[in-house]
Amino acid sequence: MKLMELYQNKIMGAISGLDRIRFRGTLRWLASQSGLASFMSHTHILLKDFSGWVERLTAQVRDSCQSQATDLGIEMRYLNSSGVDKEKLARQIAVDKGITEGSICMFSVVEPCIAPMVKGNKASKKLELVMAPRKCVFVYHYFDDPEFGFGHVRIQSWVPFNIFICLNGRHWLQRQMDKHGIGYIKDGNCFPWIEDVTAAQALLNEQLKTDWPTMLNRLSLGSCPALPQVLRPLRPDYYWSADETEWATDIMFKSVEDLDVLYPSLVHHAMRVSDSSSVMKYLGRRSLVGYACKEVISDYRKRYEGIRVKHRVNYNSVKMYNKSGSILRIETTVNNTRDFKVFRHPDDDKGRPASWQKMRKGVSDLHRRCQVSQQCNERYTDALATAQVQEKLKEVAASACNKIVKDGKKYRGLNPWQQEDHLLLMFLAKGENAINGFRNHDLCKWLYPESEQAGKDQQKKYSGRTTRRIKLLRVHGLIRKVPRANRYVLTEKGQKFSCSLMTASALDIKALTEMAA
Repeated sequence: MKLMELYQNKIMGAISGLDRIRFRGTLRWLASQSGLASFMSHTHILLKDFSGWVERLTAQVRDSCQSQATDLGIEMRYLNSSGVDKEKLARQIAVDKGITEGSICMFSVVEPCIAPMVKGNKASKKLELVMAPRKCVFVYHYFDDPEFGFGHVRIQSWVPFNIFICLNGRHWLQRQMDKHGIGYIKDGNCFPWIEDVTAAQALLNEQLKTDWPTMLNRLSLGSCPALPQVLRPLRPDYYWSADETEWATDIMFKSVEDLDVLYPSLVHHAMRVSDSSSVMKYLGRRSLVGYACKEVISDYRKRYEGIRVKHRVNYNSVKMYNKSGSILRIETTVNNTRDFKVFRHPDDDKGRPASWQKMRKGVSDLHRRCQVSQQCNERYTDALATAQVQEKLKEVAASACNKIVKDGKKYRGLNPWQQEDHLLLMFLAKGENAINGFRNHDLCKWLYPESEQAGKDQQKKYSGRTTRRIKLLRVHGLIRKVPRANRYVLTEKGQKFSCSLMTASALDIKALTEMAA
């Protein structure tokens, strides 16, 4: 990552891996109205008997959880409100009882859900099965697992008996570093100092080889042993998917002061330069086609540790914030996997050759999901690398703003305060162009939007003007042509020049005065 190279004397190292993961276990026969109807038909359960059948299964699940709590020697506590901070309460119970490994407690609480029910249809005068919002009892089992550390299992005690398991990859890393004798300092779910960063990263890479279904089944059965009996006589396995994954890159600075100096410029850069199109590029999308503008959102929030910048699109996001004073964290969160591709066999026919398919939430695609998230973090970090330049603004801008002679020809300097040159620099400063480059057509469309509606002859004139602009940028060393492609990318000089000038032009006089002071 360019940011690592730029500030290598101030950075201890970086690790990338899974942070918080929320898994969902689904019994596919019960997860949909049609599936449940098929199951009931197969097992000869009538609609009029639905409530009695479900209530018996629910009692079986709750009794199993209660019995397991008794066997484990832990408390089963009923919570009057779903708004209780269950994690905080569980951690406090662990401290009070001195629990450092194993089961901590169980909670039961009534919470909203989507579940099937049988209703009468007035028009047809028949009973029918519908999925509708309701409330039911959920059982939470908090534990400190020998392998994955602190986490919890959440079991829906009413059909479709979904299971939710929340884990944290950094807790897993802590257990592994303990096992391998790697020294570290831990603060929450991050590590300001690691004795051997390379070895820690190797462990995080090994984490992706986890047999997720086996591990998740182990955790769920440890909370409710009766779960395999729910769908007798069919007894299919739970289908495990990742509802949400957080993939974090932690850049560890050698001191709090080093990050404090850099961070304000990173925040400003992220908010000024990372527009909607740039965010789409960070998240692996080529364009905004099919998206409403309101779905691409960038915002910042003040936290006790500092400012958090977050960019969201279509339920996925990338964010930047400081952790523990000396850690710069870049984190990609994926909720909607359909925006990404995975190379695999089609779902409908495994006989067909493998090809790029839409990514599924299933854990079988989790490895590719982590790859995509890492790529997003790297794109974002590389874009941030242009935020802070050591040279003075005058030094950065001077060469490109002055006249130049090349191959016997004179070329004018760029004038950032002139409207057309200002638009040109705005285009270069866009994060997507810094990452993927641009074509003549892209720049022409930006500088001359009216060209899209012009005739062929007029379009040629606009294209010629754009070509001359590209030539000007090339002779000043701001861009270079990609070999064997009609595409141009920014040079390091171009990144510094466009970013610094556009950042300065975006500031008001008060802000500039404060920076000078």
